[in-house]
Amino acid sequence: MKFATLKSDRPDGRLVVVSRDLSRAVDAGHLAATLLDAVERWDDVQAGLLALYDGLNAGAAENSFAFDPAACAAPLPRTWQWADASAFLNHGRLMERAFNTEPIPDFETIPVMYQGASDDFLGPRDDVPLPDESLGIDFEGEFGVITGTVPMGATAAAAQERVRLLVQVNDWSLRKLGPREMKTGFGFFQCKPSTSFAPVTITPDELGEAWHDGRVKLDLHVQWNGAWFGNPNGGEMNYSFGQLIAHAARTRRLSAGTVIGSGTVSNENRAAGSACIAERRVIEIIDHGEPRTEFMRFGDRVSMTARDAHGDAPFGTIDQQVVRAPAPD
Repeated sequence: MKFATLKSDRPDGRLVVVSRDLSRAVDAGHLAATLLDAVERWDDVQAGLLALYDGLNAGAAENSFAFDPAACAAPLPRTWQWADASAFLNHGRLMERAFNTEPIPDFETIPVMYQGASDDFLGPRDDVPLPDESLGIDFEGEFGVITGTVPMGATAAAAQERVRLLVQVNDWSLRKLGPREMKTGFGFFQCKPSTSFAPVTITPDELGEAWHDGRVKLDLHVQWNGAWFGNPNGGEMNYSFGQLIAHAARTRRLSAGTVIGSGTVSNENRAAGSACIAERRVIEIIDHGEPRTEFMRFGDRVSMTARDAHGDAPFGTIDQQVVRAPAPD
């Protein structure tokens, strides 16, 4: 199944079911008021949502309409929890060099994760308001999952069974603020502004073999100001989503609607390019002794589209412009 949240006068938006080819949508409010409501009552509403989805794909859904990604909020405009990992060890090792930090203890055996803000997610076409372009504005292309309730102490296998939906993410970063926050021992806060999401969230079965071993095995195509930046594949994730969820749930129960991110998609083969500027800059330092790529400026655009072997984009596209944040009232 595929879902989206249309913007409305309600903060959690309007839930719609989206056709497999992303061309049509139909209101799902009679089954679940919002996507969070659907995830929280998944066992009760899943059958009805599936029937609606099948009818939409067959051209039999009443009152369907053309799907417009520009009208979408994030699939979950807000939720209980957003936790982001660094599950691609290639990226993590490069970032250690970028921040000039000591190697992370047990990095290859224990996932690294931070808890971000989940009260103000951005939609796929929303402008990205930021206070100062000198803060090192960077995009970070990722994949993520939305979970059902996960009990404390769940195994990786049991945790993976609680994956309800998959998402495509741009986890924005302000790189000039990161090193200081890392050194405090308290982790990221100011350097992580609101996170953006592709318009459509999907059940794992929609990916077929591209969802395997708890990994999204799709190329994530990234363009910056219309130019190719990278197309790394999510299959090189060193930790599965089951392992990431289990790590998050080791000492706490996770509420339905928790979003867990993979961290920046990164491949060892440099021909795949990168999904964030910081990674490219580190590679430039390695190759040339200094970075040559600047961070984003106001007016810059970034586009991200995960594509399968047929070129289809199951999540749709994130396409956003960075703008100066308005002065506070």
